[in-house]
Amino acid sequence: SALTIVRVRERGKVIKLAYVVDLGRKGLPLLRDPFQIRRVDYVIIESTYGNRVHEPIEEAKYQLQEVINRTYNRGGKIIIPSFAVERTQELLYYIHELMEEHKIPRIKVFIDSPLAVNITEVFRRYPDWFDEETQEYFRRGDDPFTHLNIEYVRSVDRSKELNEMNSPMIIISASGMAEAGRILHHLKNNIGNPKNTIMIVGFMAENTLGRKLADGWKEVPIFGEKHKVRAEVFVSHAFSAHADKNELREYVRRMGKVKKVFVVHGEETQSLELAIELQRLANVGKVIVPHEGDEVNLI
Repeated sequence: SALTIVRVRERGKVIKLAYVVDLGRKGLPLLRDPFQIRRVDYVIIESTYGNRVHEPIEEAKYQLQEVINRTYNRGGKIIIPSFAVERTQELLYYIHELMEEHKIPRIKVFIDSPLAVNITEVFRRYPDWFDEETQEYFRRGDDPFTHLNIEYVRSVDRSKELNEMNSPMIIISASGMAEAGRILHHLKNNIGNPKNTIMIVGFMAENTLGRKLADGWKEVPIFGEKHKVRAEVFVSHAFSAHADKNELREYVRRMGKVKKVFVVHGEETQSLELAIELQRLANVGKVIVPHEGDEVNLI
């Protein structure tokens, strides 16, 4: 996501408002680190993980390695609900590295999401926008999105065929919160088998199927029918692309003096707890958690 600065001039006065929503994290693969905004008057900032501290980014690759090996050894499938943009490509990057390092078997990987397939092709077309490490991959002809073990699934018929296969495999499919799309069919067909693993690698909003799985429900509704959760469910907080509480606080601290910060884009508990953290910063004047319909005069 883009970081936006709005400059407003009125009655001879200029104010600057920074819009910092979907703030990324430093050190993630593929993309460059977020740009640090400085010297603004007002900030609107997200709070998706306003009261949580993530596991270290380095844990993501290790956790993926452990889940793949554990599930492969028992002859199961790894089912991963994933956002089509960035998360799917990040997973492919790690899987490619793990295979090249001989830390996981050369297991078949299916990207079963037409949108994710299209977006991955866009990623491949513009390697200059990657971080330096990923650009180096491409310079030496090592494309993490294209190797013999990856199959990009477009047709519905091919998607259905995956459920008839019994060999170990990784299926990465949308939607990321398991509320719609082909992932529902894969969950329906694989959730009852204890050999399989459902790996949660992203934010799951309240009341979504993904959240129910992450919260440890033993029985979940899919297509209006209840299904026993017999597959292993592994929840990773290391993959998140959203900044956590400490990263959000540090980002605001590095801005310099700020008159007001408006905390949005989060469940109420997340927003309120982040507001408390930000109010402790010496460079911040006032922190507000607005509600729908609130009006604020900045001039």
